[in-house]
Amino acid sequence: MLGRYLSAMTDVFSAAEEIQLRAVKEHISLTRFLYVDHGGIVRGKAAATARLAERIESGIGHTRAMMAMSMMDELAPVDGMGPVGEVRIKPDPGTFVTLPYAPRAAAMLADQVNPDGSAWDGCARTFLKQAVAELAAEGYELRASFEPEFTLGRYEGASLLPIDESLCYSATGFHLAHDYTIDLVDALLRQGLEVEHYYPELGHGQQEVPIRYASALRAADNHVLLRETARAVAIRHGLWASFAPKPLPGQAGNGAHLHASLWADDANAFADPAGRYGLSVAGYRFLAGVLDHLPALVGLTCGSVNSYRRLAPQMWSGAYACYGPDNREAAVRICSPIGSRGSVNLELKPIDTTGNPYLALGAFIYAGLDGIRRALDPGEPLLADPATLDAAERQRLAVVRLPSSLRAALDALAADSLLISALGPLRSAAYLAVKRSEAAHFDDRDVEYECRQHWLKF
Repeated sequence: MLGRYLSAMTDVFSAAEEIQLRAVKEHISLTRFLYVDHGGIVRGKAAATARLAERIESGIGHTRAMMAMSMMDELAPVDGMGPVGEVRIKPDPGTFVTLPYAPRAAAMLADQVNPDGSAWDGCARTFLKQAVAELAAEGYELRASFEPEFTLGRYEGASLLPIDESLCYSATGFHLAHDYTIDLVDALLRQGLEVEHYYPELGHGQQEVPIRYASALRAADNHVLLRETARAVAIRHGLWASFAPKPLPGQAGNGAHLHASLWADDANAFADPAGRYGLSVAGYRFLAGVLDHLPALVGLTCGSVNSYRRLAPQMWSGAYACYGPDNREAAVRICSPIGSRGSVNLELKPIDTTGNPYLALGAFIYAGLDGIRRALDPGEPLLADPATLDAAERQRLAVVRLPSSLRAALDALAADSLLISALGPLRSAAYLAVKRSEAAHFDDRDVEYECRQHWLKF
């Protein structure tokens, strides 16, 4: 029956046909179509294998309202995202992976499209695709990698108890998380994610597993897969993995530092051995654009109320809008080349996993591209911790404190005409509404409630 169905399909369905054949061969029962909403939550629906090729082509029906849902499953009032109207969750066949941690299950990253198959202007993944296309029109490709940190612990009652109290990078930390880590790395590799490093980080139970850089869309997809894998493998070990920025108030926060560089003709356009710190003119202009839009950009990269417990001075989170060579308190770090001069890249520090990676990376591209188009100059690099400078010196150097709350970051985003225009009317209205509803939800809640809700959701 399946063979007759597949042989009757036309060439346009060849990718879907191949995926269905693979699912049958690998005894897959359900394939998850995953997306990330404006609240930063990974959501989706699953298709049964018998109709998988058909569902890859058509997508699965879905209410528009889900992109107006907050991290607390509270629906924000957004015109065009109410009870009327439908989109389709349409997966990208090129992202198909068998899930090592979920027997007989697979997954694909998905766009949300209109019923006629056209792009829907409320889809976050489509926004990143648009940014990539605009960058390509200027002759560039962005390659990126996230450096996600997460807290590994035990979910006991209403508490998250870290798996250890080891020191930063300590051998003890390696020992205590070893079995989990080996299973995590194996699961990532089996999904095609190349693990670069692993180390126990500063906070109790804190882990970091960076994935090798890739093209922008693939990098964002990889980040979603890593997040899902880390949580799922933890559950199978009787543990809990949380990417919340500050799951434990007294411990170090979890960031997701973004490393990025522009490429042209298969060469790193940021690399110039004659440039200051090895960075090219294009690199400095891109950097300047990011700094210029950074107060608004953090509304997308630091996407939760909890983010701003981490985004504070002297927490190595980049709380001031400035840059410097290997300055880990600057918001943007020019990274020293490792292995070759062509490996120079920029690291964005004020970013965490509560931000939708497609929106965050897309906005990062638009900000940097604006700097290139306007030939912006980032000014002089900062070679000190900005928090150690007095207010007058920071003012002289134009080093400004980034927003200290989600509400302030959203106000900065709403005032940034370039980023709001890039997001478009529906997407920007929905994002601001969802995030403002989250800010209001936590207004009268205590720290314990806030942290618990974030470590449960992220």
